[in-house]
Amino acid sequence: MSDPIPHFPFADRPGIELTPAYLDLLRAGPLLPVQLPGGWQALLVTGYDDVRTVLADPRFSREAWQNGTLFARDSSMLALATSDPPTHTRRRRAVQQWFTHRRAEQSRPRIAAVARELMAGLVDRASTVDLVAEFTAPLPYRVISELLGIPRDDLERLLPYVPVMMSAGRFGTDEVTAAREAMYDYFRNVVAGRGRATDPGDDLLTALLTAPEETRLSPEEIAVFGFGLLMAGGETTASHLAMCVLQLLRRPELAGPLRRDPATIPAFAEEMLRWVWFAGTGGQPHVTLAEVDLAGTVIGAGEVVVPLTDAANRDPAAFADPDELRPERTPNPHLGFGHGRHMCLGAAHARVELQEGLAAILPHLDRMELAADDSELYWRDKMFIRGLWTLPVRWRR
Repeated sequence: MSDPIPHFPFADRPGIELTPAYLDLLRAGPLLPVQLPGGWQALLVTGYDDVRTVLADPRFSREAWQNGTLFARDSSMLALATSDPPTHTRRRRAVQQWFTHRRAEQSRPRIAAVARELMAGLVDRASTVDLVAEFTAPLPYRVISELLGIPRDDLERLLPYVPVMMSAGRFGTDEVTAAREAMYDYFRNVVAGRGRATDPGDDLLTALLTAPEETRLSPEEIAVFGFGLLMAGGETTASHLAMCVLQLLRRPELAGPLRRDPATIPAFAEEMLRWVWFAGTGGQPHVTLAEVDLAGTVIGAGEVVVPLTDAANRDPAAFADPDELRPERTPNPHLGFGHGRHMCLGAAHARVELQEGLAAILPHLDRMELAADDSELYWRDKMFIRGLWTLPVRWRR
């Protein structure tokens, strides 16, 4: 009797590392048959080159997948993640000039200042500090709110909606719908107010609203993009930075070289982007629009494939010693930010936030220790992004 087809996404588990059993499953073959929620059959794509092909080849469509995302958000409310050209091309072209490497580097002094300010408020505090609530999350959210021109005080109102909207089964459909509508209403009102303003600001939302008519997004698209950026840019960076800090606390021998030579921080951040199991739902389903040869197998039109970037980042054919964390690894062509037309729009800014966040915390890390055992750490489960809900630490006296 043949083995049953595994259900995907696989069961959540705590921790950063991929277990040997999980790796063995993903390395059983380049295409792994699985069953998606709702009973849909699909093939998991696990090899580095094959994942890049799915993410870049126009014969694989995200938009054609109409059976729900693997997370609990309505695809119509996602500005970029589930659309194909020409819609995707038009939307991305309208905003991409704000997310170039050059703009990210221009923002570096401000990002560094925010990181240092946040860290200064935590040093030598007598009580236990939750680094997620007081450092790794405020850093990207403050940067994004300034980019969007959103008052910092409004973040207290908006941020409770974010984890609900980033749910992959943790929250019920009614809760997700209510959070999505509340977030959309807020940004719709902000966009309407910017449109009536007599003295336009220099924020991203205003720039999109006043762009040349031939390239301008609709007010509805701008509102969706606004809360999409707040969600994706904040959750991903906050979670990944927390896991970087957790790894450094667990393995203090990694922190010493980074502290002595800050120029090595970018390579460490890139290696963590490769090494950490990050996607809670695995990947986004794609539908083949034509017959295609993938991993030596001919796949007919209308089939569903799910590219797994986390698996591709551990492909022995692409990375030497892929299961080892090697902070000095270079080159490091990981797929932590995706690939192709759907590559993370804010990758350059996220890199700067990770680097400056680490640079701010490293001088103090030798006196910092976890205030909980590994078994007590509260991991995000049934969420689109893996990570920690909290990271409690205390200072050594």
